[in-house]
Amino acid sequence: MRPMKHHFPRRWFLLFILALLLLAGCGSRTPEDVHPTVTADNAHVQPLTEDLDSDQATAQNIALASDQVLLFTRDISSGAPLRSAVFGVYPVLPGDVTENTAACANDTCYRVDLYNFATNTTYHAWVDMKQGKVLHVNSQEGTQPDLPPYLVKRAIEIASTAPEVIDALGFNPAPDDPTMPNVKTALNQTTCERSRHLCVAPTFLIDNSALWAIVDLTDEKLVGVRWTYLGESAPAGITQLAVESEDVFEKYCQQTTSLERNGWSMDYDLTSSDGLRLSDVSFDGKPVLQSAKNVDWHVSYSGTDGFGYSDAIGCPIFSQAAVGAYSGPVVDDLVQDGEVVGFTLTQDFYHPDWPQPCNYRYQQRYEFYNDGRFRVVAINLGRGCGDNGTYRPVLRIHLTPPEGGFTFAEWDGVAWQDWTVEGWQLQDESTKFTPEGYQYRLLGADGSGFYLEPGQGQFPDNRGDNALVYVTTYNPDEGDADMVTIGPCCNEDYQQGPEKFINDPPESLAEGDIVIWYVGQMHNDATPGSEFCWADSVVENGEYVNRVFPCAAGPMFVPLP
Repeated sequence: MRPMKHHFPRRWFLLFILALLLLAGCGSRTPEDVHPTVTADNAHVQPLTEDLDSDQATAQNIALASDQVLLFTRDISSGAPLRSAVFGVYPVLPGDVTENTAACANDTCYRVDLYNFATNTTYHAWVDMKQGKVLHVNSQEGTQPDLPPYLVKRAIEIASTAPEVIDALGFNPAPDDPTMPNVKTALNQTTCERSRHLCVAPTFLIDNSALWAIVDLTDEKLVGVRWTYLGESAPAGITQLAVESEDVFEKYCQQTTSLERNGWSMDYDLTSSDGLRLSDVSFDGKPVLQSAKNVDWHVSYSGTDGFGYSDAIGCPIFSQAAVGAYSGPVVDDLVQDGEVVGFTLTQDFYHPDWPQPCNYRYQQRYEFYNDGRFRVVAINLGRGCGDNGTYRPVLRIHLTPPEGGFTFAEWDGVAWQDWTVEGWQLQDESTKFTPEGYQYRLLGADGSGFYLEPGQGQFPDNRGDNALVYVTTYNPDEGDADMVTIGPCCNEDYQQGPEKFINDPPESLAEGDIVIWYVGQMHNDATPGSEFCWADSVVENGEYVNRVFPCAAGPMFVPLP
């Protein structure tokens, strides 16, 4: 076959030369000059136009040109466009790579987070820059990514100019007055709860109180104001960060660290918003944990009005975390009764001005014992935005199933009763425990497995976990990668986020590869002499000293004999 001949009219040739000249000048463009491509198909999706470098802009363009992505921004029946926006473009970190995005272990990838306002759903698109395509898209219904800068500014503007806020404060606030403007919140009996709108709470600190301005960013209006009492306060004791954010990011967020000690072997890395993630944990050469992490902190300040924060913990930069890590993990001896019985791996997360009011500090602590026990612990060190708060850390624990999988059973006071399908349960005054304090059992076909022992006040800094436990079948799209906050801050019932992964109808647990979601519930106390989940700065010897009254929740896993 003869090659085809192409004839270009002269005007097209001149336009082609002009295009080349224009492209020649693009090499000096700054990231701010790179604009997303807008087509008829994606015009209803608001892109990010600020604070993107060229690679992030390219990743966004690839995502917004993908039919695989745009499918989720239209009504499934009519094809009508639904209000959607890109909220963030993040480098894919080691903790984000799953079996569906395995290419990202070697290729440079970005995760593009989109929010559908109409369905209150977050979509994550993994973009492989080398291949120039979207590898995978997953969704999380009823969740919201962290806000982009322009929405934070909009929230502050709405809060600072609302007549209700001005009346409550007694003055016109300045734009830089509110704190916590980017942290998602809720207020029961408003559109934040009923319609599942995107809401945040810029907070104004006045003397020993805080005024919460709850802003609905879906409707772009103020939906309510609430006061909380902060307690007496003093200047913060922390004056500088222990390690620069960039160092933490490079050492612990961008790469995985391996640890071997006392027969235990594991990898760990800091995630964008799921705290310190453990993976590939084994003891004496036998696999124990696929992964474990702290997905959310839900902080509620009212059992009636239902308002508070949904906090995330993680990397200090390129992150969705509201509370960042400014130093790396610490490995220490685990000492009981003067004897070293194992070791701990602890990661600190805090606001730089902690323990001032409306500043938070959390810790993750993993305890590993020489006899094969381990405990996954979430710790709150105060001080928060009120003296009447309930803290609910959401832990995701995926044990490595033996051949044939696990059966999951609960103790009914007489015998072990197997669960056959996914479900949830609350630990309360009617809960039955074995004489050793065990509530659940994970049993493998080979007789190996673990008992699960919840907190009943027997652990340090613990008054009882009052935990919600959810058991779901394993799905890599349900938490293997970094997750946005999966539940509202302020529900008092089982609706803390993990229930979204219980199928309807509940899926069978017969295959035995299960995920345990553990949500402890801890109520703070600022009463002198019985402080709990609290912190303060006090004067000692003429200097301010931080006094901390931590609270901790988390299950112990005890190997079957």
